[in-house]
This record gives sequence, structure tokens and C-alpha cells, in this order.
Amino acid sequence: MPPGGETVVGKSFRFVSLLLASLALLTASPVAADEIRSPSLTALRVDWRAALDQLRTEINSRPQIAGDFIFVPRRSVPRFDPRGMPALVQLNAVSSQFFVGIARSSVPVLLPFDAAAYREAQRNGPPTTSALSRYQADFNPVDMFDAGPAGYSATFSLEPGAGDGMPTRVFAKPVEIQITGSALVYDIADPAGGKGEPVKPLASIYPDLRKFIREGYVRYAFTRFGVAYVVSIQCLDSVAKPRRLACKEAYPVAERFLKALHVAGGQRMRPLMDVASYVIDRPAARSADFGYRPSGDIIPNTGYRKQGGHPDAMAYAQIRFPLEKAPAFVHSQSYAKRDKDDGPTAYPWRDNFCESRSFEVWQCGGGFGHQGEDIRAADCPSTGDAREPCDPKQRGVVAVRDAMVIRASKDQAATLEVNSRTEHIRFRYMHMNPQALNADGVLNGRVVTEGEKIGVISNYLDHPAGTSMHLHFDVQVFTRDGWIWVSPYVTLVSAYERLIRARGREIGTEIAGTPQPVAHALPEDVIKPDPREGSSSEEN
Repeated sequence: MPPGGETVVGKSFRFVSLLLASLALLTASPVAADEIRSPSLTALRVDWRAALDQLRTEINSRPQIAGDFIFVPRRSVPRFDPRGMPALVQLNAVSSQFFVGIARSSVPVLLPFDAAAYREAQRNGPPTTSALSRYQADFNPVDMFDAGPAGYSATFSLEPGAGDGMPTRVFAKPVEIQITGSALVYDIADPAGGKGEPVKPLASIYPDLRKFIREGYVRYAFTRFGVAYVVSIQCLDSVAKPRRLACKEAYPVAERFLKALHVAGGQRMRPLMDVASYVIDRPAARSADFGYRPSGDIIPNTGYRKQGGHPDAMAYAQIRFPLEKAPAFVHSQSYAKRDKDDGPTAYPWRDNFCESRSFEVWQCGGGFGHQGEDIRAADCPSTGDAREPCDPKQRGVVAVRDAMVIRASKDQAATLEVNSRTEHIRFRYMHMNPQALNADGVLNGRVVTEGEKIGVISNYLDHPAGTSMHLHFDVQVFTRDGWIWVSPYVTLVSAYERLIRARGREIGTEIAGTPQPVAHALPEDVIKPDPREGSSSEEN
């Protein structure tokens, strides 16, 4: 079967999935004004036999070590027992030295790591970790690696001047390259999705590869073994700047990365199931004070070129509210003075996802927005209880879910990634003190538990006092275009209701505009949409 190809069964399954998605979209009823729904997800079918065939080809290119791997399946073990594919078990044993937990990935892990070359080098003595880049096309050892039931994510870097044939320009810092492979994709209404241009030099390796710039990243999306993979590099879709990489400069780095991809591990597991959208349960008790304006109802004239917000009735995950204690308030920090009705620490809440910023956000009018929501804690004193004094610099920020941390020591933002059989989602926190996060070990690879304190509300941007005292919180879900920003507003409403154990009151429903349909967009084969994307580290 050709790379990225489908079996007859796979094509039949996909046809049925498209038909069902089409019917769902056509029969969907509007979301009620006070109804909150979960997203729907499509589970992709992984072709492990094709992955094994590719691995066999890669291993056989090194005759010295070809006999070290057993490709004959063991028929006597249960269908999803790892021993049924011994070569993969052996490969995971080699790769797990550098990519911890690689066998937890439910999809074939493609990385710029040549396990066969590394294994061959072991014949002459164990290679040192410092020489690992020799087997990774000059890319540094992995900065972040997360594998789980939905798939995997990894981040690598290329040093300035490293790599034969790379651009001669010396960058201010290493170029960071991300890759995600997932068997779960979110079914979001995405008129910009599925587009891109072919990459002719790589067409023979990746027949369906498409390149596009979206939300601040150049992205290369392709399908292999039935799995959706996306390689991305953050860049400027403009001329190069002294400290910022232009997307045209990122192209050869990304293409070097793609040429170096090998099957590095992963393990066959029971297939994932599609996840259907459903109405989320809400507390029966009514809150006496918590109110919120509808999703999409931003402060007038604060959207890009004075456009409005984006109504979205989805709670993209059931999370613990990110602030340790109530009360808390979702309000604009940049345009608060224009909101004459609501103060920054008062009810009702107000959506600020699509406020005007320089960040590309496909959901927002004109394609630009805030990427997330700003949240403030109550003014001091938060209670009249002298036994519980209020320190404005010690308001706790907690993990919204059990997750893995994505954060390098120099990053101001901390991201939590959930990788399970029913979700592949990221939550990003901004403006906490980077030095305090480092001291607390909130760094790449750390596993946190829901409700665990990970910091305090602060005012960092690139320096102290760079913002008001607030937390910026946003959400990304994985699609065939990679990680995409979605509105976290209703997700926060739902989480806050669980925190206070009472249902809020939606105020001014008529302002929000037309109710959104329950069903999301059809898969990319039915609707072929368009690209672009925003920064991930500046002021929010």
C-alpha cells in the first residue's frame, strides 16, 4: 500500500463517516440560549501493518542490524497484545531511552530519529547522548515529548548555523519545530481548514502533504497510516526581522525535518471510538449573583476593525476552573474602561476572545483576535473574614485537568496537554512569574493533577508589571490543520458553575446574535476550506 494510502475497508469506513457527518449537519437543531454542549471528535483508524512495513524497509537498509528485529507476528497472543508485533516492542526499547513513554502512543510515532542507524552504531560501543544529533539530522535532543492514547506531540530545535544546506542567516535563537500525530481530530466548524499548497520536492514521500500559514505558524499537514500528522514552526508571514523568523526562512528547516522522519515507536492498541456531542449537565441550584453575557458579546467596537465577537456554545472540556477560589471575573483587561456597565471585578462576565490583537484567530471577524480570555480574582479583601487575609499577589492558579506540562525555562506561558482516549486538547496559562514557575518545577514533562496549584496570578508579559494582575487562559484543540485556537468562554462558564455549585444566568441573549448549530463542519473531504494563524507568546 502506498504511504498515506487507504485500504478498501478504510475507504468504506470513511465514506460512512462522511455520510453520517453530512446527515448530522443537515439535521442539527440550533443550540438553545442557555444550552452548553460538548464538542464531537472523529477517531481515525490506524493501519499498523503499513507502519510495520515502513519500519521493515528502514531496518533492512542497515543489513548489520536487520536480524535484530523480529517481524514475524506471533499468532498465539491476543489481538491487541504488544507481543503480536515484536519488532515494534524492540523498537520502543531502543527509542524509549530518549523518548520516555513512547510505547504509550496509540499511533506510529514519526520522529527525526534514525533508530536503525543508532542501533548499528551501538555495535561499536554505546553512542553518547551528546552525539544524538548525529542520528537526528542535526536536530537537538527532544525538548518535549508526550505520548498517550490519542497520539503524541514532540518539540525539537535546530541550532543557528546547524544543518548542511540550511540558510546562512544566523538566527537569534534556535528554531523550534513541533510535530503532533493524532488518532483523534476535533470536528470544528472551520471555513479556513483543509487548504494549502503541495510541496513538490517532498511529493514522492508525502503524496498528500500540504503547506500553509495559519495562526502564526507555517504548517505541513499529511496523513500516513491513517493518522493525521502536522509539523509546524512559529514564524512571521512577512519579511525577516532581527529576532523573529520569517516563514520563508522556516520552510527549509521544516522540510529538513520532514525528510528525516522515521518510525520511532508507538504501540497497537484497541481502536478509539468517535465522540459524539452532548448537552452538558449543569447545577440545578441557581446562583444569586453569578451572571454572564453571551458568548460572542464583546465590548462594542473592540473587535478587529470594530467587528463583533464569535458566538460559540461549546464547552470544549469539562475542567476545574483555573483560579483556586471564587469569586473570579472574566473581563477585558485591555478595554475595561470602555465597558461602562461592568467593572473588571464584577458580574456579569463578558467574553473577550475576539478583542482586537495582532494575533491571527480564524474564529474571529477579520481573522484576528485575543486567542483566549482574561480572568481576574476579586478585589481585596475577598471576604470579611480576618482569619483569611487576602494578598493580591497570592491568588492561586491551579491545573484544570490531569495533564503534562509544556514549558521551557525561558517561556512566560505554561501549557497543559491532555492526551486520552477521548480528548487531545491544550490549555495555556499566561502572565505568571516565569522565575517562580521555574522554581516550582513547572517545566516540560512534569505531570500535574487536576486542582494542583501551579502558580499565582501575576502581571508578567516580558517583564514585571507588563500587564494588569490577571490570568490569560486559552484552549487549543487538534484538527487536521494542527492545533487551533477555540473560544474558552463557555468552557469557563461551565467550569465556574461547578466550582460555585450553582448555575449562572445568561444576560442579554439577544446581543449574541444567531444561535450556532449543534453540528460542526463536515470533514475536509466534503468541505475544502483556507489557512493562517496567530502568535503564541505575546501580550494577551
